[in-house]
Amino acid sequence: MTTFKRVGDYVRQTYPMYVGSKPVTKSSNYLNVIDKFTNKHVSTVPIADKQTIDEAINITVKAAPAMAEMTSFQRKEVLLDVANKLSKRQEEFAQAIVVEVGKPLIDANTEVGRAIESFTIAAEETVRQYGENVQLDISRRNAGFQAVSKRFPVGPISMIAPFNFPLNLCAHKVAPAIAAGCPFVLKPSDRTPISAMLLGDLLSSVALPEGAFSIFPTSLQDAPILSRDDRFKLVSFTGSPAVGWRIKEESGRKKVVLELGGNAACVVDQYNDQSKLASIASRILFGGFYSAGQSCISVQRVYIHESHYETLKRLLIEGAAQLSKRCGDPMDINTFYGPMITESDAIRIEGWVQEAVNKGAKLLFGGKRHDRVFDLTILENPPKDSCISSKEVFAPVFYIEPFTDFKEVVRRVNDSEFGLQAGVFTTDINRAYYAFNNIDVGAVVINDIPSVRVESQAYGGIKSSGLGREGIRHTIEEYTELKLMLLKDVGKI
Repeated sequence: MTTFKRVGDYVRQTYPMYVGSKPVTKSSNYLNVIDKFTNKHVSTVPIADKQTIDEAINITVKAAPAMAEMTSFQRKEVLLDVANKLSKRQEEFAQAIVVEVGKPLIDANTEVGRAIESFTIAAEETVRQYGENVQLDISRRNAGFQAVSKRFPVGPISMIAPFNFPLNLCAHKVAPAIAAGCPFVLKPSDRTPISAMLLGDLLSSVALPEGAFSIFPTSLQDAPILSRDDRFKLVSFTGSPAVGWRIKEESGRKKVVLELGGNAACVVDQYNDQSKLASIASRILFGGFYSAGQSCISVQRVYIHESHYETLKRLLIEGAAQLSKRCGDPMDINTFYGPMITESDAIRIEGWVQEAVNKGAKLLFGGKRHDRVFDLTILENPPKDSCISSKEVFAPVFYIEPFTDFKEVVRRVNDSEFGLQAGVFTTDINRAYYAFNNIDVGAVVINDIPSVRVESQAYGGIKSSGLGREGIRHTIEEYTELKLMLLKDVGKI
């Protein structure tokens, strides 16, 4: 990994959008991309108007038969080709992520690596889309019947991606779509369009059918076309709950996959071996603060058993103090955290922290804003009606509370409108299973933080956290429809 110059190694002054697999530079409107650390304009990307969006959808519909007819080995070769080309351009993609998100270089490199894994896993899954043979002669009336099942691509897909992982969250949608045989239109966040345009550059160089994809930002007023237009057969959205559930209402009869927000909880049970507490503290600090807390599974609520509450509290405060020294230019490989995506987001969280303190929470560390940078912050015992406790923070802030009874703390974890992931540190296998069986989330991580996500796992939430599942194989299932062929023995006719 390399420490780049602040400007100019890779990031271009202009990027095209992609319509029907082809680069397009001309538009009636353009998006200015801001370097989130310097707050300076660095690049320009064209915005698709209503006419361009309509054209892209028509092209996508026309490409659906050719995408569906691709053989498994053709899809596999395309996906491996993308992964290989992405690995060769890792530094370019990493720098783009640093500039457009403000994400530290070390995290940006990790994101590119995860995207490479996403395309590689998708390539492997193209040859694992199994059906089954089902015996249907369950009664005399059905004698001679059996069935064969197979999955078929749903058709054109609309994809809407967020800012916080501008490459890999696109890869989580794009790679399974190619594996399933679905053409798509992808709208990246208008805050972070460069990574998606670079991905379009890669896709335009591989052996996909003509018109298989379009990638472009849109205006706020034109964006609803991507959820309302009936030419799309599925909408895949990752972002805020408010927008996600509105998209579901607008989508009519088409399928919808929603990956929304969370306020992830982490439970630290009794540990006889106190030497483990330092590593647990380190993981909690990482989970709460990496990428300035701008992750839907960042650690937000920490419940610590009273037997080592004071010890772990001290370790967390000391660790936060050390990590705070590593705030700075995200292009520096030694930087741990940098700016939030906008100053308004930093202002929002500043108000939330102050509200919690005014209502009785104790500020243990941090709590101050410096333009768009917000201090690494730890609170203690915020009231349930505070925003810090009840909403998604999406900032480098978490709070801690003690507990005594494990079943009671599980109830506290469930006292949330969200249900994405939770983490539980415990050496008791019975409590591990109790947490798994009773915490209302999409995934329970045992002996690590809830911020763990592996590209191949089933990923998604319940309650306000979403609908459906991602994780390459599971996304492929979302992007396909199950079809059955019933067969009757000719001798039974």
